[in-house]
Amino acid sequence: MTARRCAAALAAATAVLGGAAPAAFADGAPSPAAVPPGLYGTKDPQYDGVFRQSLAFLAQEKAGVKPAAQAVTWLTGQQCESGAFTAFRADAAKPCDPKAMLDTNATSAAVQALVSLGGHDDVVKKGIGWLKSVQNDDGGWAYNPGSKSDANSTAIVIGALAAAGEKPAEVKSAKGGKSPFDGLLTFALPCDDPSPSGGGAFAYQGDLKTGKLYANADATAAAVTGSLGKGLTATAGPADAKGTACEKATTPEQAAHNGAAYLAKTLAPTGFLKSAMPGAADQPDFGNTADAVVALAAAGMPQQAKASAGWLAKNATAWAKENGPAAYAQLVFAADATGADPTDFGGVNLVKSLNATGPAPESVASPAPSSEKSDKKSDEKNDGISVWWIVGVGLVAGIGVGFLISGRKKNQQL
Repeated sequence: MTARRCAAALAAATAVLGGAAPAAFADGAPSPAAVPPGLYGTKDPQYDGVFRQSLAFLAQEKAGVKPAAQAVTWLTGQQCESGAFTAFRADAAKPCDPKAMLDTNATSAAVQALVSLGGHDDVVKKGIGWLKSVQNDDGGWAYNPGSKSDANSTAIVIGALAAAGEKPAEVKSAKGGKSPFDGLLTFALPCDDPSPSGGGAFAYQGDLKTGKLYANADATAAAVTGSLGKGLTATAGPADAKGTACEKATTPEQAAHNGAAYLAKTLAPTGFLKSAMPGAADQPDFGNTADAVVALAAAGMPQQAKASAGWLAKNATAWAKENGPAAYAQLVFAADATGADPTDFGGVNLVKSLNATGPAPESVASPAPSSEKSDKKSDEKNDGISVWWIVGVGLVAGIGVGFLISGRKKNQQL
């Protein structure tokens, strides 16, 4: 996810939207930024520092892990006076540069993470206030304020609003009186869309020249969870009895069903989504597959969600090791949403691996005694409740927020 953010932004500005590349990419490769103490991961944080830190905290909260105070202080210190977050501030002691690219995705992820940690009401309130101030007339949000709304950004802001105790449906644009759900519905493709398998999907954005919508699996996964009023760490929802039939969508719930049905049909042949980046058409996209798993589980389509989570368990752990904290977090979210055990996901302890990418946590949940585990396994066989879900209920204060992520601005055609 975050490992793809800068490349995805470039793809959005060129192949997808047909515009000029962002200034950050104008001179070729981005200049490297040092990784400061307290930040998770070892790679250049210039485009994803706040995002990967936030996802790490959200995943740790799922596992009953309390991050180091140094790590939390780093994240809260990234907030600008306005309440916004940028992707990364190298020197948080200085005021935010007036020309800095303020980032709705980073802000929304940080809000969700800090809500899950608790005790950061002032930071959260300022972040939500800023997000409301940059809502577009159509009810949605852009990745950077001042641009056109997109499905991913609108969805992740919904997750932040919900996490902070707001009612997203009541957050209306100052001009036009549109809600975030109104904004999301504008990106939903109708059931009779002529493109192959496109009916019911969401587009990232309408084409800048023609306004035409193109099915985008990443945007669809984000919009499904957003349409359900959920966020990055959405948990399993009630079973959807409608199957994978597409229906005319006039409500967010209907659009979420259609989007989930599209994802289920797209994932069915292989278990994974294919990369939409140029030159990688036949390669699996691990991050988007993990996001789709969460979306399907949230929408009440557990069969395909579990099948694709199983595929991730067999194939995605090497990808997570290469890409670091955000990738581990995405797999934790997918495991949690489908009742899998993130401490034994394809033979890998995702939680331990995630913790190792940053400063030592302040506390880590203790494993259950062996006899208790046996009882839980028995319960799992009897009533279908997973071991991890039971442990999580006892250990985690639980918030269930969640999806990212509009940094994934990719080629709109799969």
